[in-house]
Amino acid sequence: MKILRLALTRRWLGYLAVAIVFAIVCVGLSKWQIDRTNEARTANQLVQRNFDSTPTPLAEELPTRTSFAASQEWKQVSLRGTYLMKDQLLVRNRPLDGNPGFEVLTPLKLDDGSVFVVDRGYVPTGNDQDAPDSVPAPASGEVSVVVRLQKGEPTLDGRSAGTGQIATIHLPTVAALVKLPTYTGAYGLMVSESPAAATRPIAEAAPTLDEGLHISYAIQWVLFGIMAFLGLAYAIRQEYRIRNADDPEEREKAEARERRRQAKPRSDAEIEDELLERADSR
Repeated sequence: MKILRLALTRRWLGYLAVAIVFAIVCVGLSKWQIDRTNEARTANQLVQRNFDSTPTPLAEELPTRTSFAASQEWKQVSLRGTYLMKDQLLVRNRPLDGNPGFEVLTPLKLDDGSVFVVDRGYVPTGNDQDAPDSVPAPASGEVSVVVRLQKGEPTLDGRSAGTGQIATIHLPTVAALVKLPTYTGAYGLMVSESPAAATRPIAEAAPTLDEGLHISYAIQWVLFGIMAFLGLAYAIRQEYRIRNADDPEEREKAEARERRRQAKPRSDAEIEDELLERADSR
């Protein structure tokens, strides 16, 4: 039986179909990893472009209270107003370096009467209660603040929070609590304020610019797809050799392979295995 005739039997054609489907899935997963690389690269470029940008007035960057575009994330804006301490909120479940804590949201009432939400930073969970031991107070009176723009967060089903706390930075929820016209398109991570408070919560660190290992994973998926066909070819060849073991031509090829194998220099491990086999046979 010729090897091609064996490969074209129904059983092996079925295995070939499985290998093709597996290879298609591998290619799809490889493309997905490449897409993730491109997403990470785009996010990194956005940070590099906006993180240290020159602050622009809030009204120029966000002409309406619902304005915000993805390209504005991390962009620095300047604003002036008075903190509404009575409406300050703590955002739960915000880890820093593996430690649980909160982010401090303090609404800032602007000169036109609207409110912009400022995230002043992180405070750790208290030693004896599910709340901070203390929260640094902001400066009183009118202040000038520079923030980096961030998109608001969605709500999370099943997540609750105690009095003065919220589960996520869901800006419409904050607006409902403040009961004043509030920016709901974006909030700001505080960079600086003048006059500055005596102390402030821990500032948000710069994001890590890392594309990850997605390209390596993409290459691995392609190799897996290729290996499926190589494995299939090897299995067909082995079955062909077993079925035709009595064929003179195949016997001659098998002997030639054995001679080549024996002619190859043996490794120390192979020699040790042979000695152990001889000892066991005694």
